[in-house]
Amino acid sequence: MAQNKKALFIIFGGTGDLAYRKLYPALYKLYKKNYLNENFAVIGTARREWSDPYYQEVVYDSIQEIKKSDEDAKEFASHFRYQSHNVNDTENYISLLKLADELDEEYDLEGNRVFYLSVSPSFFGTVSSHLRAENLITENGFNRLIIEKPFGSDFVNSDVLNNDILESFSEEQIYRIDHYLGKEMIQMLLALRFGNPLFKKIWNKDFVSNIQVTLAEDMGVEERGAYYEQSGALRDMVQNHVLQIVSFLYMDEPKSNDSNAIRKVKVEALRDLKIINKDNINHNFVRGQYSSSKDNLDILDYVSEHEVDPDSTVETFVAGKIESTHENWKGVPLYIRTGKRMKAKKTQIDIVFKNDATTFFPAQEVKENVLSIHIGPDEGLSLQLNNKKIGHAFEIEPIHLTYQPSADAPEDYERLILSALTGDKTNFVHWDELAESWKYIDSIREAWTNADSPLYLYEANTNGPKEANELLENDNNYWIWN
Repeated sequence: MAQNKKALFIIFGGTGDLAYRKLYPALYKLYKKNYLNENFAVIGTARREWSDPYYQEVVYDSIQEIKKSDEDAKEFASHFRYQSHNVNDTENYISLLKLADELDEEYDLEGNRVFYLSVSPSFFGTVSSHLRAENLITENGFNRLIIEKPFGSDFVNSDVLNNDILESFSEEQIYRIDHYLGKEMIQMLLALRFGNPLFKKIWNKDFVSNIQVTLAEDMGVEERGAYYEQSGALRDMVQNHVLQIVSFLYMDEPKSNDSNAIRKVKVEALRDLKIINKDNINHNFVRGQYSSSKDNLDILDYVSEHEVDPDSTVETFVAGKIESTHENWKGVPLYIRTGKRMKAKKTQIDIVFKNDATTFFPAQEVKENVLSIHIGPDEGLSLQLNNKKIGHAFEIEPIHLTYQPSADAPEDYERLILSALTGDKTNFVHWDELAESWKYIDSIREAWTNADSPLYLYEANTNGPKEANELLENDNNYWIWN
């Protein structure tokens, strides 16, 4: 039976889309599984003037598709309170403290508090300092600060932001969330690598030809044009999701499954990435921007989207060849690509093994062995092998061994919120990782500028500019998923 966790959640940005679509359903699932029971409460805060009953109705509405019953959903929503809040106003924090203390006593929460910052990064330091100054951080329970991305816009900016937060919270209290780390197949990646002697022995340059990571989205920027103009695909996707996956793929085996041991080898993997500069940028990275579709005239090009500069040169697509200087991985390219308005929504990792020459079969008949990790929207594993084709002739053909996880696997935010409740930081981003990822991203951004790198247009509903394919073709490789 699940162990009931006692805590007060204070959500800054409680009226936002993330809270409605992800946080409230995740909390409800933990409630249904008895990780949260009677001893929890939630305070939602934002600028809007909402009442408790209205807020509870919003929460109730957010779980309609997953509710066990109306009675159950309403009981869950009754644990929620709302306070209109200006993050710069000291008096608002004093009122918040009063409400928090009342709920602590009402629900016997023992001073345990989770502060969830789903607000602009410019407010992270402000909120953190007020939480400390106005005594919302308790002395008799745990205090954990969950922070949504983006965490800064470059290394210098993120370093300043981090130091601001560290004035009020210790690194051990800070949980920087990257929801990809909560996905079932990302969780399985470490078990696959280190729990199977078969893969453990061949996960290196002697057996692996190349690795491919695709994070494709079929939607455009929608209503996020203003944000995307400041971010672009490099900061929005590569700095966090992509490089987290890269660190899992390249890292050495940690000494234990302790979060500190895992963090250590992830940081080392990021530090081993080959430096990008103006001399090699155009051979290793391609940036693109989606244009309209010939087949669907309703799809706008990026520069026609809401709140986007008509002359924008912001990238909506990035493809790159990442290389490691680690002895285990020298000569093994890791290709990445991510973009908006691609032909399908797909997140997939492909490990392509070397196709050794054989005298038993002609080389052209033997397909590469490929281990594919399907992260979303369909989850699972597939392994491409060669087998005899059924019939009289002794011919071979590729076959696929497949696995799909249970449909009731925890969703990413459900898993991550529970990890924060239990104090498990394995699936959160430590500052050391964040610092190394920003340094790598900054080198790409700087190189693009110094080399005057081109921005290629690609038609919506395709897999990006042809130049992204050429990154692989120049190495006699091809995209496994295309």
